[in-house]
Amino acid sequence: MASVTPPGLAYEVEHDPARHRFQARIQGELALLDYRIQRKRMVITHTEVPEAIAGRGIAAELTRIALRYARDNRYKVVPACAYAEQFFERHAEYQDLLA
Repeated sequence: MASVTPPGLAYEVEHDPARHRFQARIQGELALLDYRIQRKRMVITHTEVPEAIAGRGIAAELTRIALRYARDNRYKVVPACAYAEQFFERHAEYQDLLA
């Protein structure tokens, strides 16, 4: 598992490529973004932030880090979960990644 935390973030985000997951443990709670790779496409299948740590922008940060990974690896992205779909609607700067 590799840490991919941007400077200035108050928690560490880890990438677990074997499990196809970006995750952060905050106050004992696990927030995550799951994906799969299919034909040079990153399909974001699930994002989850426990209620105890919700409302802090954690899902957005996990998504940004996942999209940076997709861009670095020249993957197009398929937002297959509701949160990822909404993220793309709100952030035009990532539209170039859409499959």
